[in-house]
Amino acid sequence: MTDTHESTAAWHELLDGLRDLESSFLTGDRAVAGAQAVADGYRALATVLGVGLDTYLFPDPSRPTFVDVNTPFRRDRRWGGDNSDSWYAFVVLDPRRTYRVTGQRGDSVYFSITVYNEPSPGAWSDRVIGVVNDDDLTFDADGRFELMMGPRRPEGYDGAFVELAEDTAAAMTRDYQVDPGRGRRVTWEVEVLDEPGPVRNGDAETARALRSTLTWLRTMFAIVPLSVGVRTDDHSTLGHEITQLANDFGDPYRVPDFNFGWSATDACYSFGSYDLAEDEALVVTHRPPACRFWNVIIWNQFMAAHNLTDGRVSLNHGTAVPNADGTVTVVIARTQLEHPNAITTIDHARGNLAFRWFLADEVPATPEVRLVKAANAPTAVD
Repeated sequence: MTDTHESTAAWHELLDGLRDLESSFLTGDRAVAGAQAVADGYRALATVLGVGLDTYLFPDPSRPTFVDVNTPFRRDRRWGGDNSDSWYAFVVLDPRRTYRVTGQRGDSVYFSITVYNEPSPGAWSDRVIGVVNDDDLTFDADGRFELMMGPRRPEGYDGAFVELAEDTAAAMTRDYQVDPGRGRRVTWEVEVLDEPGPVRNGDAETARALRSTLTWLRTMFAIVPLSVGVRTDDHSTLGHEITQLANDFGDPYRVPDFNFGWSATDACYSFGSYDLAEDEALVVTHRPPACRFWNVIIWNQFMAAHNLTDGRVSLNHGTAVPNADGTVTVVIARTQLEHPNAITTIDHARGNLAFRWFLADEVPATPEVRLVKAANAPTAVD
């Protein structure tokens, strides 16, 4: 077929790009092992394509609306380092316009909205424009709040405000729950205070959006699949070149304002990986700092968590039972074990792990990890 229209050419580029992207997890140094991981790769491709179209093809910044990009329940929104304790929503912004955001806090223990730049069409953010979390807001008796975003603070307005820089592109909300299966999520509404512009969804605009989606997809698959570290008992591959071990966590760190992707600057993170036989378990102990929220979550190699309804796949500060000394021990295995803080990989043998701590007073110490036989894993807190 002759590409007589820009949108036709861009559509074909997107289809070719999707075909090329599967090689990121099928071949080369980052090829995943096993049918489950390959299936996870195709699901990740489909998921990220859907999110990309939601964030680049369909939105109109002069007619804004929040779109869910992560939820505890939707399998087509498992991507990008999500977790089963939260909802994330996304809205595109025009830095020349002024927006009023209103909502109701529900049962959230931490929530925020973060505004990001976009260096070029479809490129991932490399700078946080501004953050408003629930500490910055004023609530009425019903838990309702308001904040404003725009190129300048509206006259007479003294509430929470984010000044939009010229390269502002979008904002993302985060809503964390101790019990997301029962808790009321934060409601978010947005309105633009300027007159909306004309609807522009013609050939050139559609082509630009499809190419932005492909750029975004390529960046995501330059990151995933994440590697799974080498087991310390795999003596054939140990050596000075090994920089990451399976069944371990890296040092926690605080996210800087200069970041890559849609990270949260209110957070500290620690990442690891697991490689477990059917009869093995990880015993992970850490001392939580004073913080608003923390959790630990199971990911596959594509930074996708399981659904909340799949099993006990995460633990947070409200569901964890601490040890007598204030530390928390988590037991991770392919099946659900008996410890009060046990979580499961849903029989995935290999994958990744993530801790996050929001509004922490200090960067936590590195979690301690022991690999044990599942039959020997602790069944009670210390």
